[in-house]
Amino acid sequence: MGGASLLPGSTDDALHEHFLSLTGAARPRVCFIGTASGDNHEYVAAFYSFFARRAEASHLALFDRRVDDIAGFLGAQDAIYVGGGNTANMLAIWRLHGVDSALRAAWEAGVLLGGPSAGAVCWFEAGITDSFTLELGPLRDGVRLLSGSACPHYDSEERRRPVYAREIAAGLPPGIALEDSVAAAYEDERLAEVVSARPDGRAFRVDASGEHPLAVRVL
Repeated sequence: MGGASLLPGSTDDALHEHFLSLTGAARPRVCFIGTASGDNHEYVAAFYSFFARRAEASHLALFDRRVDDIAGFLGAQDAIYVGGGNTANMLAIWRLHGVDSALRAAWEAGVLLGGPSAGAVCWFEAGITDSFTLELGPLRDGVRLLSGSACPHYDSEERRRPVYAREIAAGLPPGIALEDSVAAAYEDERLAEVVSARPDGRAFRVDASGEHPLAVRVL
């Protein structure tokens, strides 16, 4: 998800409903990981406010860790929703607690993985992030479940587009750019579909030759 809100009044409900539908379960088990926001309590509460009415919701906190067997806990889910925030800090903390390897095992077992912003960039080899500076820059050490790179917030943050083009020209792997309220679904490491919660949402494949619009289905 290039960007998606769980706050009351959000227009992204259709995106989250679609995320749940991809599990194929009537009432799926969904876990929230909010490491990128420092396990922010308001973010966790917003997750439960939406998902607990539609799924068996839980969360994995790492700043106040209560789960011993992380691999077992994540592997028992139908879906894992990773929240936005500081991608670089999130990845460093994940590696300290073994969450990255647990997520890979869950993914290999068929658990649906997703999320907005940091929760989108993290699955790729690389991406564009504001983890280090407000001017944005490259991140090159993602979890690497998907090849290439990703850039979220492609329409809502004016520096995203030129920085992504600049970094790809400098050697960052080509990849996908997603506007807010737009999500890309991957199956077997291949792009299966792009969907949008708004009628004008866009997505692009971006490489050294420029932007290439992708087909988007409005939910």
